[in-house]
Amino acid sequence: MSSFAGWVLLAAASGEPSQPDLVPFDVMWKYISSLGLVEALTFISFGTVCLFYGWRIFKILVTICFGLLGLFLGVWANRHLINGDVIWLSLICVVFFAVLSVPFMRWGVTLLGALSGGILTAGIWLAAGLPEQYFWAGGMVGFIAGGMISFIVFKIAVMLFTSLGGSTLMVVGILAILYRYMVGANRFQAFVLANQWFLPALLLVPMALGVFLQNRFSKSSQDWSA
Repeated sequence: MSSFAGWVLLAAASGEPSQPDLVPFDVMWKYISSLGLVEALTFISFGTVCLFYGWRIFKILVTICFGLLGLFLGVWANRHLINGDVIWLSLICVVFFAVLSVPFMRWGVTLLGALSGGILTAGIWLAAGLPEQYFWAGGMVGFIAGGMISFIVFKIAVMLFTSLGGSTLMVVGILAILYRYMVGANRFQAFVLANQWFLPALLLVPMALGVFLQNRFSKSSQDWSA
């Protein structure tokens, strides 16, 4: 793994530099700041449940993720291939992928664990102040490492993707409320956009806490079954 990481970093260093705004923090912040109070509180509530007790509801979360994937594919297929009734096509894709998630639950969890590992290491890359245009190098290493670990230890995959999802929802809701009601919201926005490490660090800290607590809670529960 270390040799692969070195190869990836060497390839990144020798390649042509990409666009400096490869990670669209301004677009992310635009969506965060546009949330209303009800949406923000819903995000915080559901994110807290996923962050601390995701191991209890991981099956329904995987089904939801599969359904969202079907929705995306349905909309994409309607726009580029079929040009038909987007509502019915999307509905059919959502139901199909949601049902498909049941027999492929373990593979779905492994894939989500790999994606979470990639997002985790890419976030660490950005939070450490490394060149933004090469953040995919750290993400690729995390994706491969997360996939291997998730394939071997199912429980880690569950805790990774549920903690990441819960942390994302909770942080988005908290930031939306802070921006909407805190004094000096414009200065806060300028600080977030000027410091690329802030959002990744704010996301990774609750995620790490969620992984730790889920591991503690699942050990003391007899209901846990991977």
